Amino acid sequence: MVKVLIAGAGIGGLVAALALQRKGVAVEVYEQAPDLLPLGAGVQISANGTRVLQALGLEPALQPTLCEAAGKEVRMWNTGQTWPLFDLGADSVRRFGAPYWMMHRGDLHMALARAVRGNDPDSIRLDHRATGVSQDADGVTLHTSKGEARGGVLIGADGVHSAIRDTLFGSPKARFTGLMAWRGLAPMDRLPKELRRPVGTNWVGPGGHVITYPLRGGEILNFVGVVENAEWRSESWTDAGTVSEAQADFPGWHPVIHEMIAALDKPMRWALVQRDPLPEWTRGRVSLLGDACHPTLPFLAQGAVMAIEDGYVLADCLAAAPDAPGQALQRYERLRIDRTTAIVNGASENTGRFHNAALNDPEQAVAYVETQWAPEKVRQRYDWLFDYDATGIAAGEPAE
Repeated sequence: MVKVLIAGAGIGGLVAALALQRKGVAVEVYEQAPDLLPLGAGVQISANGTRVLQALGLEPALQPTLCEAAGKEVRMWNTGQTWPLFDLGADSVRRFGAPYWMMHRGDLHMALARAVRGNDPDSIRLDHRATGVSQDADGVTLHTSKGEARGGVLIGADGVHSAIRDTLFGSPKARFTGLMAWRGLAPMDRLPKELRRPVGTNWVGPGGHVITYPLRGGEILNFVGVVENAEWRSESWTDAGTVSEAQADFPGWHPVIHEMIAALDKPMRWALVQRDPLPEWTRGRVSLLGDACHPTLPFLAQGAVMAIEDGYVLADCLAAAPDAPGQALQRYERLRIDRTTAIVNGASENTGRFHNAALNDPEQAVAYVETQWAPEKVRQRYDWLFDYDATGIAAGEPAE
């Protein structure tokens, strides 16, 4: 069995590492950060992702900090009128075989890192920024800011600005969407009681939308507000703003929106940039994973879940063909590329649905929501996402 090198210790890279370790594969993960810290905000992990996390044995470690969603709903931007989107909780388990979790990204990240290090304390090498890759018939060399590492396979899980992708394929053109997102966390005890429910909410309006859901057992509310803003073009998640700036971007929105913004500990803002998914991910002994090959807008809540699926399917493919890593990586790409491309395209299509001008007209707004979020349309948009079982995909197709 070849040793697998992974560039990037994000969620996707660590899922791949853990899945490979559980199959007896030696793994070395190279991460540019000097420390792994519980950074970020909320992530939604639908049934197609939670079944992978359960299969990897992570549920006991995650249970103390996750919120299991009871459902999701749509609310009108100015009136607060509410429509159920779909039931989750026991309904998610009954229909899709796994729960729907809402959690802090840092809690998931730290649980993955502990699990990987529990299998091999030296498996994660910090302060190693990937700079490139070279390969020959016998193996692959990862070039980092600290030197070189040699293995049989390299996986580029180094994010949207992937150095591995740039070396192999170049970077896809980035297109600014004209959208900017505010994000932040608010202690739930600062907020109205109506928000203290295990429910995800999508407020839709003209030129903007707001996503909220609870984290850490309902102690914290995760807030993401997306607005049309052609001026802000920084793609960094670490650009701080102010409460007054965030509130100014939601004029006329329901008072509850402004209460949530006022309660945020530290509003952060970033520009939403769109890139086409790559038409190929693999060259020889090297392949890509997650945002390195299919970065997506956050409008289907599937970015983290795609990386989780990638990591598990990748491990299955490599374990099934230990003596033919190039074929295994090609098989992994073939099993994943159509689905991830469809998700990227579907997320882009939701932009117009969430921000439609009809929502500004009182006579049209209610009819628009009831049409766009009718039960049959919701099932068409989401059931194919949640039904997918990454833990059985590779087994369903014979290895080459």
